[in-house]
Amino acid sequence: MPEPADPLRPRQRRQAVRVLRAGGLIAYPTEAVYGLGCNPLDPFAVGRLLALKGRPRAKGLILIADDFSRLEPFLAPLPARRRKAVLATWPGPVTWAWPARPWVPDWLRGAHDSLAVRVTAHPLAAALCGAFGLPLVSTSANPAGRPPARTALGVRRCFGDAVDLILHGETGGLAKPTPILDARTGRTLR
Repeated sequence: MPEPADPLRPRQRRQAVRVLRAGGLIAYPTEAVYGLGCNPLDPFAVGRLLALKGRPRAKGLILIADDFSRLEPFLAPLPARRRKAVLATWPGPVTWAWPARPWVPDWLRGAHDSLAVRVTAHPLAAALCGAFGLPLVSTSANPAGRPPARTALGVRRCFGDAVDLILHGETGGLAKPTPILDARTGRTLR
C-alpha cells in the first residue's frame, strides 16, 4: 500500500518550521476549525497568541501532536487502565485533560494541574507537528467570544496580518470543536 501524500509541500514545510522556530504564529486546519498555534515552549510566542485572541492565561491551552511520543514528556503517568483508554482514542478528534508534569509552565496549563492534549488525525496538522518535531499549541483561530474561523480567509478576516503564516487546507468536517475529557476519570469536560 503506498504511503499517503504529504499534505505539506517542501517549501511550506520549511517556511512553517522557520516561522515556529522564530516565535511566530501559524494558522492551520484541524478536525473542526482552523487552529492558531505556536511553539509551546516559547513564552513570548504563547503570550503573543493569548494577547491576539484576548484569551485569559488561566484557561490553559491545548497541545496537539502527530504522535503520542511528542506529548509524553509533558505528561505525568496515569494508571495503566486509564492510559490505555485514552490512547485507544488516538489519533482522533478527542482532547484529553491529562495530569501535567510539574515542570510544565502555567502558560500552557493555565490554572490547572492538567494539560489538554490530542494526537491529531488531521493530515495537515499532523504533518506540521511532524515537521516541527514538537507538539504545537492549538487553539481555535478566533478572538475570544467570536465564532472560530473555518477557512483560511476566515482567519485573515479575524486577524489580518497578525498571524505570520496561514496554511491553506480543508478542516476535518466536525461540526463542533473536539470534546475534552478528563483522562483520570473519563468524564466529559466540554
